[in-house]
Amino acid sequence: MNLVITQGEFQTSADPAVTISTLLGSCVACCLWDPIAEVGGMNHILLASTTCNAAKSDLSGINAMELLINDLLKMGASRTRLLAKAFGGAQMIKGLSEIGPSNCAFATNFLAMENIECVSSSLGGTVSRNVVFTPTTGAARVKAHHTTEIEIIPPAAPARGNDLELF
Repeated sequence: MNLVITQGEFQTSADPAVTISTLLGSCVACCLWDPIAEVGGMNHILLASTTCNAAKSDLSGINAMELLINDLLKMGASRTRLLAKAFGGAQMIKGLSEIGPSNCAFATNFLAMENIECVSSSLGGTVSRNVVFTPTTGAARVKAHHTTEIEIIPPAAPARGNDLELF
């Protein structure tokens, strides 16, 4: 059975027949699992950081990570045995925003601060990714979509005429 998650969601499982999948652009997904307890899960972080009154806050990303970790702990995982794989964080529109790189930085910094080893990652770049994760084994498949670069085309100039409308 495949569980699909979207922005702001997470799923966990201890069922070897379950996979969790998502589609990522500038968002980041962290896949965590405990190889001894054979439980794992994935989250889909839309914006790791938010700005409120000109102050940057990582609470959105921290909340997403802690929800995933706490659910895994309830299922028998040990925080000291958790392993991670991280995906996404693409710069989908060149020069327009730094959301993707900011999400990548958050994910790698959070895992390092929490002493959770990131054993594999596919972060950054300019392409979207489909991720399929098997939570009981930690196996992940990633498919990059190389045709997702977005080009902003300015609107065409209006046709010059004599302002006469025929109907």
